Amino acid sequence: MLSILIRRLATTLLVLFGVSILIFLIARIIPGDPARIALGPRASAAQVEQMREALHLNEPVFIQYAYFLGDLLRGDLGISLYTNRPVMTDIAQFLPATLELVLLAGILMIVIGLPLGALSARYRGGWPDHVIRVISLLTVSAPAFVWAVVMVLLFSYYLPLFPIAGRIHETIAIPVVTGFMLIDTLLAGSWQGFLSAVHHLILPAFALSLSGIGQAARLTRSNMAETYEQPYIEMAHAYGFPDGRIARKYAFKPSLIPSLTIIGLDFAALLGNAFLVENIFAWPGISRYGVGVILQKDLNAIVGTVMIISATFLIANIIVDLLVAFINPRIRFAERAK
Repeated sequence: MLSILIRRLATTLLVLFGVSILIFLIARIIPGDPARIALGPRASAAQVEQMREALHLNEPVFIQYAYFLGDLLRGDLGISLYTNRPVMTDIAQFLPATLELVLLAGILMIVIGLPLGALSARYRGGWPDHVIRVISLLTVSAPAFVWAVVMVLLFSYYLPLFPIAGRIHETIAIPVVTGFMLIDTLLAGSWQGFLSAVHHLILPAFALSLSGIGQAARLTRSNMAETYEQPYIEMAHAYGFPDGRIARKYAFKPSLIPSLTIIGLDFAALLGNAFLVENIFAWPGISRYGVGVILQKDLNAIVGTVMIISATFLIANIIVDLLVAFINPRIRFAERAK
């Protein structure tokens, strides 16, 4: 396990280095002058030139990247032209909201998608299988922002069951400690605030997770259907083992490994899908912040946001690799043999 972790961390550092170069170059070729955008149309040419010098925009691109990389290694991503604050301060403020949303969406994806797939495989060919397959196809066929709009119309407009925006009711004041609203409300001892935070979180998290739920159900159903055709499953039936025990112990666990790998990728992809979902629900997260800085051509904030999202994506992949190695002993034994 340790060797797997070390190799994955080394690969992650190389990937982050490549991502930093790629997104830095892309941000530089976006049309528009960041200095002019930051200062506004009324700024004089001298002021714009002074801002360009401060941002090193008059230097060659490789010199600009050298400045950026040096600042990055010191944990300094520069000043955001969008908020006029350090980018790390903005990330520290907005990232917990997105992580809270994505974590709940990932949990929903696992606790709903995997059981649906297992149920569909167990009753394959029957009406539960057909119903679950149709629902899974519908959820996969539409992106997350479409489901977000549908849910806002259904459960916030026609049936006003859930709030449409924000993380907590505006009349409840909670001191920010971790940035995770559920945790902060518990630390403050406010059960009313906790229930309000859950109430605000359910609808955007469910909209964000729907596509992943369908994908998890389809993958689990497909893998378990293949597992049910294996000889040892037939032998278990011949010995008279209960169907529930066969499904849980002998069919579901071997099918979990390929499903878990794809679910891990889907979980990491939730960060990308959250861009539009956060804007629809006015969720104050890093994805919504990313949309704002892209529209303002805020180079420092663009690069910082993409780097943080890339790092989160890679960390999720490392966790999935470790879980797969933990579940599948053959991977651990192969690592020890090396």
